[in-house]
Amino acid sequence: MTSVLVVEDDANMLDMILFVLSREGYRVRGAVNGQEALEEMDRSPADLVVLDVMMPVMDGWDLCRELRRISPELPIIMITAKHETSQKVKGFDLGADDYLVKPFDPPELVARIKAVLRRYRIAADKRIVLGSLKLDRLQGTASVDGVNVHLPPKEFELLYQLASYPGQIFLRDQLIETVWGFDHEGDERTVDVHIKRLRERFAAYTHLFRIVTVRGLGYRLEMESHD
Repeated sequence: MTSVLVVEDDANMLDMILFVLSREGYRVRGAVNGQEALEEMDRSPADLVVLDVMMPVMDGWDLCRELRRISPELPIIMITAKHETSQKVKGFDLGADDYLVKPFDPPELVARIKAVLRRYRIAADKRIVLGSLKLDRLQGTASVDGVNVHLPPKEFELLYQLASYPGQIFLRDQLIETVWGFDHEGDERTVDVHIKRLRERFAAYTHLFRIVTVRGLGYRLEMESHD
């Protein structure tokens, strides 16, 4: 059973989220601030953390930063009352996987949790199958509709990162750090150039998936719906 830690200082909101998630079959625990959440994680690590931004003692920003430091692969969803793009950018920059603005419908939170967990399972498998797009990190191979597409190593890693978390927005500096490393001396245009090349290589398959530019933020990979 998947374990979810919910960090929220509003008692009514915390109880509501815990009730909804337990009804969905998750094993849930609650904490009212970041410090308490870290203590809970130390006692028994959760599989995913849902955290509010505005909290006493230790707020969601500091908690997200600390969780990402001690557990780089931990799925994190942030909840906040702020709608500003700058707040979303800050959340993603600190390592959040998704961002939900209050007020929200409980089914939306459930759907986002399922989507984030699905992305992490894909990433852990080292092989990605998204429709007819197949990526094998162990072999370094890519194919679409059974047709092999040769990719230079950095282009493969960039596509693999985007495809590991379909629908998730990646900031350019996040992609630089993940694909090129912290000591990379180039700038964000490096990402733009490689994205352009990937789009050119897969131009014939935009009916299956696309790499979308999210203005002011970065990029995400979208699978086309055929419903």
